[in-house]
Amino acid sequence: MTTVETRVGFGLGSNLGDRPPNIRRAIALIGERGIARLDAVSRLYRTPPWGDVDQGDFANACALGWTSLSPYELLAAVKTIEADMGRTPTRRWGPRLIDVDILFFGDHTMDDPELTLPHKELFARAFVLKPLAEIGGDLTLDGVSVAQAAAEVVADGIGIWEEKSTNPR
Repeated sequence: MTTVETRVGFGLGSNLGDRPPNIRRAIALIGERGIARLDAVSRLYRTPPWGDVDQGDFANACALGWTSLSPYELLAAVKTIEADMGRTPTRRWGPRLIDVDILFFGDHTMDDPELTLPHKELFARAFVLKPLAEIGGDLTLDGVSVAQAAAEVVADGIGIWEEKSTNPR
């Protein structure tokens, strides 16, 4: 029996605690738990908050992979990662230890209260488009080129996350 896999994209963000390790841990859990077989992960980006701007900067990244889960199984799996890592509900667009969004699920389109695919804010968010274009610039989602959308979005204040090296040279 052949398992059918679907191409999937994730957006990850954190602005509480030690942000880069939070992102790296969530990415690791996606693979360790068999949620998706990741084949591309962007660099970490430092991004100003979006929506509710009265909070600290975010670390953001994107990852691409393949999953055999259904869209709702995938949603449940990433929500479990968030909960297991200690995310607690706050206000909309508020601070968060970890956020794992499903950006797209193959060429599926859907819009319901639980899940919208592709992600409804995907093409408005530079903090998603810049890292996604880094690893998936050749993608076309819902008829829109990721590379073109990333080139056109306003990306003020977004840059590569510079971590201090612990390796003396």
